Amino acid sequence: MRVDQSSRALLTAIIQQSAARDPQGLTNLVQAVEDWGALINVAHQHRLLPLLFSRIGEIDAPIPPEAQQRLRAEYDRNAFHSFANATELVGLLRAFDLQNIPAMPFKGIVLAASVYPRITSRSAGDLDFLVFYKDLARATSMLLSKGYELKTELIDGSPAIPNLYEFHFERGSDGMVVELRWKLELQPRFRRDLGMEWVWPRRGPVSVGGSDVPNLDPVSTLLILCMHGTKHLWSRLIWVYDVACLLAANPEFDWKEAVQDAKRRGLGRALALGVLLAQRICAAPVPASILDRFVSDKAARELAEYFQQNMFEEPGKMPPSRIPYALRILDSVDRVRWALTLEFLKPNERDLAVVRLPSALRPLYFLVRPLRVLLDRSPR
Repeated sequence: MRVDQSSRALLTAIIQQSAARDPQGLTNLVQAVEDWGALINVAHQHRLLPLLFSRIGEIDAPIPPEAQQRLRAEYDRNAFHSFANATELVGLLRAFDLQNIPAMPFKGIVLAASVYPRITSRSAGDLDFLVFYKDLARATSMLLSKGYELKTELIDGSPAIPNLYEFHFERGSDGMVVELRWKLELQPRFRRDLGMEWVWPRRGPVSVGGSDVPNLDPVSTLLILCMHGTKHLWSRLIWVYDVACLLAANPEFDWKEAVQDAKRRGLGRALALGVLLAQRICAAPVPASILDRFVSDKAARELAEYFQQNMFEEPGKMPPSRIPYALRILDSVDRVRWALTLEFLKPNERDLAVVRLPSALRPLYFLVRPLRVLLDRSPR
């Protein structure tokens, strides 16, 4: 997508931590916008429309009536979605609690309630829950009783897609979407058990819709945000801004614990990458010693530079490298573990799709796989 300089400048400005302190600077940028339709489209792509509307409202800058009408409509739609999510979240947590099912909401509405000034300032999405695997069947039954339909294709009770640790639910009556997860992963062959055993003992409360609900602690939140953004190639500015908002909302953030926990969880490089992006793009508050530590990681530094340069023109584009991206984002221990398992030699459905071979020649897929991996730079 071609993004003009004025749109790029304004969207970059509204996610700066100092944006609210420079109203005249924002006013000048608003007045310089060349194509409001293009600006709104790219803001929508990066899930920044609610923030854009809020920032413009704070400075009371005049904009074309059509653009104002569209921004207002999008903001109102998102506000309705946010309040609906808040109500549904509280209701589902009460239903889980009645059945003694611990459930941890994360991202989305609880993140907005934790680190944004208003829940309507962040683009609303799905409702995400972590549960213990042992409670998955009962949690699924509860959601089905609430009118949700399981959309994930199953084989013998497990997702048909290998290395998928989530159930996707939709409710046709109101369009509500719930993701039920029992494990978080950086990439499909990530061999770390990141689930309720990790986050549940460290939980704290946050108020959503006037009710206290369980919430991730700041360190776990940062690691999960960095893991999520890195997994999805940091293709949306909202994910970078989430990291910046979290750090700004926690001035006494425990960086020592974050670095140590990231090392324990195999998320050191993902943490470095996410924090570097948040500091460079949003001017997130990061201690100099931590910044120096992350800059010294050559791979994280190069990836941050690449994603920052391509954030508008080609968001989500795979970074070029002889080393597959899904290996570059792993810590050294996990890269060695991945290689020693020899799982990367086993052909999968993507290799089979490259060329159709008769059954007698199926062993040749072991030759097809390394060529396919080198071409698309993915170890999947």
